[in-house]
Amino acid sequence: MALTKDQKTAQIKELTTKLKDTKSVMFGHFIGLTVSDVSDLRNQLRENGSEMKVMKKTLIKLAFKEAGLPDITPKDIDGPIACIMSYEDPLSGAQTAFKFSKQNNKVKLVGGVYDGKLLSADESMELAQMPGREQLLGMFVGLLNAPLVSFASICTSPLGGFARALDQMAEKGGFVKEEAKKESAEVTETSESSQEETPLTEEPKTDEAPAESEDTAS
Repeated sequence: MALTKDQKTAQIKELTTKLKDTKSVMFGHFIGLTVSDVSDLRNQLRENGSEMKVMKKTLIKLAFKEAGLPDITPKDIDGPIACIMSYEDPLSGAQTAFKFSKQNNKVKLVGGVYDGKLLSADESMELAQMPGREQLLGMFVGLLNAPLVSFASICTSPLGGFARALDQMAEKGGFVKEEAKKESAEVTETSESSQEETPLTEEPKTDEAPAESEDTAS
């Protein structure tokens, strides 16, 4: 059934709005899919923040122009296609479609638009096989944890006991206390040594008067 002019205008407007919000658009063939297969693919795409939209190529071309995206030619979207739009992760739609194609070879990526540039079929497949955001975050966390893992392995080595002992001494102020004891012992030793070596220079004084001589008494 042919679309009316108003229906075409409404579809172009709807797709234009979606294209302005999307992070990437993939073009996919879906020839031969059953209604159940299409429904399954749509659900998987929706779960991953993506959406599949099927429209006439002439309307897709007009919507791309309205959204300010690169101009597409019939060669870029040869045959019956669907627009797979990713709204959160730019790779999610391509990755979901690629994963689905492993179970159903009737789905095939034939191009797309990413970062304002048209992609060939090969480029869209490369994009679909790149690590996704979650996987990249996992890899990044792994890189951050790598130094900690190395430190943990050191702590479990024979040197680890020594390192832990130093840490405990530092927490208890052991280094300060031991240094203070050492300085105190040195001061005491120096003081005692000085007292032993100092000679007496004066005669001890007494309270008794000197005795008178016999000549004086007589």
